[in-house]
Amino acid sequence: MIERARNFIWLNARTLEQRWFEHAFDGGAAHAVVQAVLAFRNDDGGYGHALEPDHRGPTSQPLHVLRALQMFGEVNAPEHAEPVLAWLEATCPDGSVPFGMSTSKGHPMAPWVTADDQGGLLLTSQIAAALHALELNHPWLDRATDYCWQEIEKLDHTHPYELRGAVMFLDEVPDRARAELAAEKIKHLKPSTEGYAEGESLPLHEYARKPSSVARTWFSEEELENDLDELQNGQQEDGGWNFGFPAFTPITHFEWRSIATIDALLTLRRYGRIS
Repeated sequence: MIERARNFIWLNARTLEQRWFEHAFDGGAAHAVVQAVLAFRNDDGGYGHALEPDHRGPTSQPLHVLRALQMFGEVNAPEHAEPVLAWLEATCPDGSVPFGMSTSKGHPMAPWVTADDQGGLLLTSQIAAALHALELNHPWLDRATDYCWQEIEKLDHTHPYELRGAVMFLDEVPDRARAELAAEKIKHLKPSTEGYAEGESLPLHEYARKPSSVARTWFSEEELENDLDELQNGQQEDGGWNFGFPAFTPITHFEWRSIATIDALLTLRRYGRIS
């Protein structure tokens, strides 16, 4: 399985995902992953240049910042988050992060990516989760955390991606007792969420991304095992995995498949399906 995935990555992936795969499965150096991420950094401390494949163009955007922070988390490099926090402080001072910013207008982006500067739980929760996973302390993160608590506690309807973001936040925020209570409160939203597009949904492991997740108790053992079986059997003949949304331009097809392939392998490893 890993050998086939390795061939797929070397054949199709960007340098960043190749370095990430090397670090995750072949003993590659963490600093090589960091250097690959830093190639996308802008002078303002943010990230652009299609680090997140669905948002093209050079300007610093929340989706790219999120991806950078997640990659720093993968290789335990919290020191590189400081410029990101300065960018967040300057652009989103109230602690609420938009899905997309108006500075991206005029550059290509997927039709589901907004550029309206309107803060929301979807991106704020994931960025706060990534910063908490790096065990950082910062006034901006305090404000973002307060915002996430406020929005999660009044959540009465949502969509799969926002619910996943809420779980990601709850999995990493330091107040574990409060997180478990909040997870119990929102678990009823699980069966009623609807995707952005017809038939679009998220598999169970996208919520319970690791065995210790607060969403793990949302599903029976049989449900989760069946879901992981489907994930494990999802490897394609070329060694890669597919992703569950449209590719809005051809180049993103293999960019997202490379990310999906590494994510699938890491999920299977976290659940003991592969060594």
